[in-house]
Amino acid sequence: MSNELLAKAAAADTTLTGSMAGSADPTDGIHVGSEGKGGLLNPEQSARFLDYMFDATVIGKVARTVRMRADTTEIDRIGVGEKLMKLAAEADNTGTNAAVTFSKISLTTKKLRLDWELSTESLEDNIEGADLEDHIARLMATQAGNDIEDVVLNGDTSLTGDALYKAFDGIVKIAKANGHVVDADSANISREVFNNALKALPRKYKQRRPDLRFLSGSNLIQDYLYSTSQNIQNVNPQDIASSIIRGDQAGLGGPAGFVAPFAFGIPIVEVPLLKETQGADNDLGDVHLTFPNNVVIGIKRDVTVYRFFWPKKDSIEYTMYTRVGCQIEQADAWVVVKNVKVAS
Repeated sequence: MSNELLAKAAAADTTLTGSMAGSADPTDGIHVGSEGKGGLLNPEQSARFLDYMFDATVIGKVARTVRMRADTTEIDRIGVGEKLMKLAAEADNTGTNAAVTFSKISLTTKKLRLDWELSTESLEDNIEGADLEDHIARLMATQAGNDIEDVVLNGDTSLTGDALYKAFDGIVKIAKANGHVVDADSANISREVFNNALKALPRKYKQRRPDLRFLSGSNLIQDYLYSTSQNIQNVNPQDIASSIIRGDQAGLGGPAGFVAPFAFGIPIVEVPLLKETQGADNDLGDVHLTFPNNVVIGIKRDVTVYRFFWPKKDSIEYTMYTRVGCQIEQADAWVVVKNVKVAS
């Protein structure tokens, strides 16, 4: 395995040092970092590796990411209320001091693991040769980012089945439990859905209207585009409105996350991993309205990667560990329109 494998995967120039060869002890992994701790990347390498993991995700690129040193941390919040100003009278000292409210939200991480394996034959027989290890490491880092985004969005500790989703409650469940919820009652996506979401948002957040975003799954966005678009000599007027009237809207990068149409001047961002198979008939999805950085993703600073050659299997096994958690910083600034029907 190349000594620069993880550095390449993270687009870093640092070199990992230590024992990279197979060992009879399966606990003997990649020894890296200035302290020589088994399997731990140093802080700079860890940060770059995490950046690479989230490069192809949507929420990971727009959310607020907290690099945690401990498994649990608390985020401070300060609230001053909606209205504090009062009428003042001359020579009057009867005013009362405004109260400032301090609160905290807790962010707890859970340990997640990714395993993969390469046989000696695959390294010998493929066209890339030894470079296949680097290629696979990059693919696995990307897949790890996608899987983490999936559980960050759709995690639910009450679910049965896939244990990954039971790691912690995701953003969707937290938003529905603590934010403002509007029930579309199986209605198709339309202007009314976005209108109801905006009306449910407290007015104090509408002063930051340019920063707001609608978040929705791919099929609901496609339904909205289909229902509102008109084909005039193969030109979509919404494209004209987006690029000329409002100005070009930069994409978020990656395979998804582009800004599709606008709803009442607010961009609608595609989040493919938002579930659209809810309800008895598996045909319901959600539309979310919030500030993207209202999502807080906590990742423990240390990323652990082990590589071990098993002589009897003639293969190399890799194991990566990290700790991840998520939270909504201000649930009052989040609106969910649930039970929006996805057209068949």
